[in-house]
Amino acid sequence: MIKIKEAIIVEGRYDVNTVKQLVDTIVLETGGFRIFSDKERLSMFRQLARTRGLLILTDSDGAGMVIRNYLKGAIPPSQVKHAYIPEIFGKESRKRTASKEGKLGVEGMKPDVLREALRRAGATILDGEVQQGSAPSGPPIKKADLYALGLSGKPGSEHLREQVLHMLGLPSHLSANALIEFLNTVSNRDALAILVEEIRKKS
Repeated sequence: MIKIKEAIIVEGRYDVNTVKQLVDTIVLETGGFRIFSDKERLSMFRQLARTRGLLILTDSDGAGMVIRNYLKGAIPPSQVKHAYIPEIFGKESRKRTASKEGKLGVEGMKPDVLREALRRAGATILDGEVQQGSAPSGPPIKKADLYALGLSGKPGSEHLREQVLHMLGLPSHLSANALIEFLNTVSNRDALAILVEEIRKKS
């Protein structure tokens, strides 16, 4: 079990159960879209963000992105870290059918996948381990870099960005801004340029 500083926010109670088997920290649910009208719960999230920081771990589908973006706008960015699970198609064992988009949610992820998502998000490990995701060396990535590398604003940018997201194990719904935010926790401009070049060589 990993002990981390940040409180983890997930979508539902089954996600809470899955994550609590891996980490020793506060794990709370948004109640899905109920978070949009639940002012008390949002107030609690803000309090936790101020005192220990939040780590948002929602599903990689469209609904998960909507919830993540809502929280992103409601809580100061300096108090939030974002963990992303890869898009893996399938269905959770407790369900009769797959979700609307056919992707596994947090509850369906293997423990190693969740640990890696937390590590890449820069979760603050309290047992002495050094976490990846804090202060990568080299120049930070900016919007202009995405444009210069062909990841935005050019013909074929969307397809190239999807390939980058796939290579990094990130959801395809991720916006350019969220991609920049994530990359600046685990990488830098030079590493991104190398990755884009590798993708172009394979195409």
